[in-house]
Amino acid sequence: MKNNLLKNGILACAFAVAISSCSSGTSSNDTVDSSSSDTAIVAEIKPIGPAPEWGKSIKPEMLAVMEKLASYGDKPIETLTPTEARKNHTPTDAVMDLVDENNIPMPTPTVDTIGKDLEVNGGKVHVRIYTPKSGNESFPVIVYYHGGGFVIANLDVYNASAQALAEQVGAVVVSVAYRLGPENKFPAAHNDAFAAYEWVVKNAASIKGDPKKIAVVGESAGGNLAVNVSIMARDKKIMIPVHQVLVYPISQSDMNTESYTKYVAAKPLNKPVMTWFIKNYLNNMAEAKDPRISIINADLKGLPATTIITAEIDPLNEDGKLLANKLSAAGVKVDSKNYDGVTHEFFGMAIIIPQAKDAQGYAAGQLKKAFK
Repeated sequence: MKNNLLKNGILACAFAVAISSCSSGTSSNDTVDSSSSDTAIVAEIKPIGPAPEWGKSIKPEMLAVMEKLASYGDKPIETLTPTEARKNHTPTDAVMDLVDENNIPMPTPTVDTIGKDLEVNGGKVHVRIYTPKSGNESFPVIVYYHGGGFVIANLDVYNASAQALAEQVGAVVVSVAYRLGPENKFPAAHNDAFAAYEWVVKNAASIKGDPKKIAVVGESAGGNLAVNVSIMARDKKIMIPVHQVLVYPISQSDMNTESYTKYVAAKPLNKPVMTWFIKNYLNNMAEAKDPRISIINADLKGLPATTIITAEIDPLNEDGKLLANKLSAAGVKVDSKNYDGVTHEFFGMAIIIPQAKDAQGYAAGQLKKAFK
C-alpha cells in the first residue's frame, strides 16, 4: 500500500460528507493542516468496462474504484506474505488516484489530530485522536477500530472513516492502531482494542471527551473488535459503550454461508483472502470457533444498542445479518441497513460512492441519537 501521509490526509477530507473537512497533509505526529475549499463534492466517476462476473449488480462508481485497484497489477493478497501484502495498493489508493485524476476540490478541516502511544500488556499501541476545532465543551467520544483482517492496513488507510465520524458527529474520535498478526497472534488485537477503550474511559476528560458518552465503531475486523470491547467492558464491570456501530463486521467462521458462496471471488474481499487473514492471525484454525472470533456464539446479553451496516457484494454480508439476529434474540436493540451494489470497504468512499455518503450519514445520525 502507499503510505503517503499527505495523500491520506487529503483523502480523509475528500471522504468526509455534508459539512466535512479536509487537510492538505498530515505529519508524523498526526497533526492535520488545512486546504482551501468550502464544501465536499461527490464527483461523478464512470467505469471503463462492464460489470464483472463476481458482481453483476455493482454500481458504476464502485466499479470504477475496483477497476483502478486492479490496474495496479498487484499480486493477490493470499499469495503473499503479510509483509508483502502490506505493500499492496489499497482501495484507499484507488480512490485517491481517482480524486487526483478528476481534480476534485477539497473542503476545509474542522478537526485537529494528534498521535499518542498507549502502554499495553506486552508493548505499545498508537492511537490517533481527532478533536473538533470548534467548541470547548466536553465532546462525546468514539473509539474506532480499523479493518484489514487483523493482519494488514493501518490508521492512514482508514483515516477517512475516522475523520468523517469526528466531523459529522461532532465527537472526539480515538482511532486505534492495534497490533497485527502474524507478528502478534490472537488474542493480541482483541486485548489491545480493550486496553485502548479502557484508557479512553479513564482519560476521556484529558482529550476534551465526556466520560459518560463513549461509543465504539469498527469496520470489518474492527467491527469484531468493537463487539468484543463491549463484551469485555460488561464482563469486567466497567462502563459499557452507549452505542456500537459495526460496518460489515467479521462475526463468524463459517465460510460456506450464502454470501460467501455467492461472492467467493468478489473484490476487494473474497473467500481466499478471508482464509489467509484467519490463518495469519490465529494460532490454529480451531480458534476460529472461539466466541471472540465467532461472536454470534458469544453471550450478547446486556450489550449496547447496535447499528449494523452491510454491503451487498461482500462475503461478510451474511455475517452482519446473522449478528443482527443474534443480538436481537439477546434483547439488544438493533438497527441495520444493507447497501446494494457496493463492495466491502465502501464505507470510507463518500467522495465517489453515493452509498458511502448515505452510510456515513446514517452511522453519524445513530451515534448522535445515542449520545443525546
